[in-house]
Amino acid sequence: MLAPLRRIAAASAVALAALGSLAAAQTPPGVLVVAQIAEPKSLDPHAVTAVNDFRILMNVYDGLVRYKPGALAVEPALATAWTIGDDGKTYTFALRDGVTFHDGTPFDAAAVKFNFDRMLDEKNPYHDTGPFPLSFFFGAVDRVEAPDPKTVVFHLKEPYAPFLSNLAYPTGLMVSPAAVKKHKKDFGRHPVGTGPFRFAGWETNSKVVVEANRDYWDGAPKLKAVVFRPITDANTRVAEMLSGGVDVMVEVPPDNLATFEGDASFKVSEEAGPHLWFLILNTRSGPMADKRVRQAVNYAIDKKALVDNVLQGTAEVAAGPTPPAFGWAYDDTLQPYPYDPEKAKALLSAAGADGAELTFYVTEGGSGMLDPVAMGAAIQADLAKVGLKVKIETYEWNTFLGKVNPGLEGKADMAEMAWMTNDPDTLPYLALRTGAFPDKGGFNSGYYSNPKVDGLLEQARRETDQTKRAALYRQMQAIVHDDAPWAFIANWKQNAVTIAQVEGFELQPSFFLLLHDVWKG
Repeated sequence: MLAPLRRIAAASAVALAALGSLAAAQTPPGVLVVAQIAEPKSLDPHAVTAVNDFRILMNVYDGLVRYKPGALAVEPALATAWTIGDDGKTYTFALRDGVTFHDGTPFDAAAVKFNFDRMLDEKNPYHDTGPFPLSFFFGAVDRVEAPDPKTVVFHLKEPYAPFLSNLAYPTGLMVSPAAVKKHKKDFGRHPVGTGPFRFAGWETNSKVVVEANRDYWDGAPKLKAVVFRPITDANTRVAEMLSGGVDVMVEVPPDNLATFEGDASFKVSEEAGPHLWFLILNTRSGPMADKRVRQAVNYAIDKKALVDNVLQGTAEVAAGPTPPAFGWAYDDTLQPYPYDPEKAKALLSAAGADGAELTFYVTEGGSGMLDPVAMGAAIQADLAKVGLKVKIETYEWNTFLGKVNPGLEGKADMAEMAWMTNDPDTLPYLALRTGAFPDKGGFNSGYYSNPKVDGLLEQARRETDQTKRAALYRQMQAIVHDDAPWAFIANWKQNAVTIAQVEGFELQPSFFLLLHDVWKG
């Protein structure tokens, strides 16, 4: 385990010494400074859900497989190969030789088994180092076996189509068993993986620092270190970028894109991905329990104006719960709710909800949330035009998650949310299924429940024929579109800006930030 930042070895001292004054006009040579949108919640990949955190974690840890560059298909990583049994329920992985965790302990089959037992076995002595909110990803796993140090076997309860994709997701990243045993519940502040960068220090609300792992199995990174700075205010992030205090900024505010695009000192990157920006509606209690009110909210919001004016063309209007980036599973016949205030008023009147008072949770900034304060204000204004009285409560990102994830009942009628997912199973299974209510460990914070949707989702994840699987997802989308448990707002094209001296930087469809091949000239 590395020492705290102030005691980092001399080999890194020159590069890291300048980090104490990060707002200087020029960042240190060989060190990439990244402006993040929020403070990370934890650096334990099994314990977090936000892309903001994932952008750090994907540089510290590896999984058995990883996404191919520029795609969501998987390729080998810590596993060099795998076979799938004829019944679709047995996955056997051959592990890479000679890999060690950053604390010097070996990566082997026993370590893989430890990782999954920790998440999935409530009787495991280290299960209490959680909670593990996305352990749903591996709910199909019956048991994990380690017949020898270089072979690991997953036995599934039933065929599970997203399994390999989920292994490439941050929830499938491999943590050091020795570090978990040492730090227990505090492991998230002392992360140890096998990735291209190793943890060097974390100053709360200031920076997370990682340094190059020169012994990385896939070749040493070109950078000496990376500094992730949480800068929650968008205007401050832009000012830091313009003044030279940071080298990379993710999620550029739409108002500022033109500034960077017109300046040769910067490079702007864009990449489409499986993103959905939506409003969770409280279907259990209050006005939103009536489908007509939920549909009225969808008709009342001028989503094209939001996309054109607030987001300035950086997104497209969303039609339903599945992003179009999942082309094979996306129902392109589904149309977005049109802007129709008169229809919204008629639905509200029929539901006896004229002039209803609503509480609306908005975040100051969060993972893929897209100018959330301005979006919240515009949505509030649209709803006021149809007679709904909306009270906005605004919170910092992690506080916001603490209010939304446990469920909206008794607290709010709607809340902003955004998801970037790896498979068409992920978002609806974790956030639209009856079995995903907050008290069951899921993210269905609006308590939407439809047995037909539950059945389709369960069937789709077991279906290994992609054509048949796609048909099931399209049926689900049509039902959810009509039930309107969410207000479907936008599908975003992610963006980032770097200084011109940064080379090798590419955004990924996964929305992760992969820095192994990046350097700063």
